[in-house]
Amino acid sequence: MTLTAQPTQTEDRTPARARALLSNNDFRLLRTALASHAQVSEDPEEIARIAALYHRLGCYA
Repeated sequence: MTLTAQPTQTEDRTPARARALLSNNDFRLLRTALASHAQVSEDPEEIARIAALYHRLGCYA
């Protein structure tokens, strides 16, 4: 009788393929919401943060 070592769960696991958290449509919707919020905001610092985030989201959409 021959005993063979069975791989443990941690040894046998291969990393799963990364899945996107947000779709392209999600990014477009977020950009639209940010643009709308920037139009009604009066705080220059907040508008600057919104503009930076808007731009970063545009890179993904």
